[in-house]
Amino acid sequence: MRHIIVGTAGHIDHGKTTLIKALTGRNTDRFAEEQKRGITIDLGFTYFDLPSKNRVGIIDVPGHEKFIGNMVAGVVGMNMVLLVIAADEGIMPQTREHMDILSLLGVENCIVVLNKCDLVDEEWLELVEEDLREEFKGTFLEKAPMIPVSAATGAGIEKLIETIDEVSTKVGESESSGSIPRLPIDRVFSLSGFGTVVTGTLLSGHIDKDDVLEMYPADKECRIRSIQVHGEDEKVAYAGQRVAINISNLKKKELKRGYVLAQKNSMKDTDLLDVKLKVLEDSLRVLKNHDRLHFFSGTSEVLCRAVLLDQEEIGPGEEGYVQLRLEEKIALRKGDHFIVRFYSPMETIGGGVVLEPNPAIKKRFKEEVIRELEQKEQGTTADILRLRINEYKNNFVSVSELAKLTARSKDEIEEDLNSLKEEKEVFILTVGKEEYVVSLETKEMWIQMINEALGSYEQAHPYRFGMKKAYLLSTYFKEIKKNIFDFFLEELEQEHLIKRNGEYVTTSDFTIRKDETFKRIEKKIREALKKAKYDFVRYKEIEVGSEKQENWDDVLNVLLASGEVVKINEDFYTLLVYMEEAKEIIQAKLKENPVITISEIRDLFNTSRKSAKPILEYMDTIRVTKKTGGESERVAY
Repeated sequence: MRHIIVGTAGHIDHGKTTLIKALTGRNTDRFAEEQKRGITIDLGFTYFDLPSKNRVGIIDVPGHEKFIGNMVAGVVGMNMVLLVIAADEGIMPQTREHMDILSLLGVENCIVVLNKCDLVDEEWLELVEEDLREEFKGTFLEKAPMIPVSAATGAGIEKLIETIDEVSTKVGESESSGSIPRLPIDRVFSLSGFGTVVTGTLLSGHIDKDDVLEMYPADKECRIRSIQVHGEDEKVAYAGQRVAINISNLKKKELKRGYVLAQKNSMKDTDLLDVKLKVLEDSLRVLKNHDRLHFFSGTSEVLCRAVLLDQEEIGPGEEGYVQLRLEEKIALRKGDHFIVRFYSPMETIGGGVVLEPNPAIKKRFKEEVIRELEQKEQGTTADILRLRINEYKNNFVSVSELAKLTARSKDEIEEDLNSLKEEKEVFILTVGKEEYVVSLETKEMWIQMINEALGSYEQAHPYRFGMKKAYLLSTYFKEIKKNIFDFFLEELEQEHLIKRNGEYVTTSDFTIRKDETFKRIEKKIREALKKAKYDFVRYKEIEVGSEKQENWDDVLNVLLASGEVVKINEDFYTLLVYMEEAKEIIQAKLKENPVITISEIRDLFNTSRKSAKPILEYMDTIRVTKKTGGESERVAY
């Protein structure tokens, strides 16, 4: 069984609610006020089954001008619309406005229902049909089926059902279940014993009982306690179904129409939107920069300011790139349709499609801004992903974040990423369970920057092991996390683009320059340590002469790394050969006597107590000796 969502549209009192009752046997006016006034204020829902066994979920959309927001909310997720026109009145103001809204929201499948045919004669009905066909020329309704009915008497209802069934076969499948689940909320209420219930049309993916999803822009997790589709309990809800979902962790007062229930970390709240906006041809208004508007998309309704990016103003029938700066946060996806109405007086002036749901603030009349928006308008999903990745010049972006920014599933993202990787446009770095992406152009720029930085550093410090990784990160890659940078350097080393030595990084062909200066300093250090022997000389007391102190420090570090020189403590250094000799002497002494003291060390090596103590402490570190009861005594380790 396929689920088809059908909505109604049309002028107030043209019989939409009565028509739905004739189709389903149910009254969708839920509130006493609606029934008393005879108009639909909020959305009404019911369903019926077609001869083909497909099930139609039908939404009764309000026609009154004051409830346009509800009308737009009703259209979200619709597969088909019944445009209801009373035969005795023809097209009225709200009919035209609804037609404009349906066109702007991208509705393709429509049936024109000529209602109240029992109130007119056959000749009049023919005239009305001719007038409507003329009116519909050049619009999305030009080839729409037109069915005369009387909801009051039931005439033509069977023919209408047959036509709905026929058109439903042409309706494409809803978005793949592999896409993220996305449910714009159109109603919120509480039920005793159940708690909070939300309803809406599931636009994409599927929702399972006990799933843990996220509510945007509340940014709170909630568990799915139970699911109903047309009043029946279900374990799974699929894209295209009208659903009522009982959720935990959120109270009714925390939610409102316009919120979106979706997969965790799959969307991002925004108060900025980049859009392509068209002003209606028959609008009497001109859209000017910074005009305040009512914005409607899905079930969201917020106030905003329109920043015109490529024009001074947009007149009737014209379109342009606009950044909408919203007064409240919402959550949308690229490709979502919207309409805008003037702030005061309230009238629909245009609409369009979202090009970027999470943009940065843009300046007007910037060539690069317009070019980027043109690419986003015309490009494939891979093109959009490429643009997103190219925004990250100083950092990697995770696949999870890309999915969140574009409101797509990770599987959808992976498919496009593999395509971009094959085209040698992106570099993907795997760190644990997450993948991080950067454009290949940015990676090449980073490699050049790293090698230039390392080359300059090696020129200035030829006797060092290289630049410290931490210094490279903090100076040139401040936005990249340390663990990701570590994996990146490892990748560059595997590609033989750099070399690493512990915490040091060098260019791929770097070796320490052992020139005349190096050899001269090395000789002086050796001579000073050799002369002192066990009367250790403090390193800082060695006369450096005309040489730079930093060169001495660098050469000493090379000798320490090679093992030729050892550090006794913070002040003393000596040659390894002397400490190896001391080790043998002390081990022999301990065989004679299990305890050795600082005084004995002093006498053994004919040195001072000041040097004897560091000798014993060094022997502790290499596990030749260990402390016994007294501070000055040691035993064999």
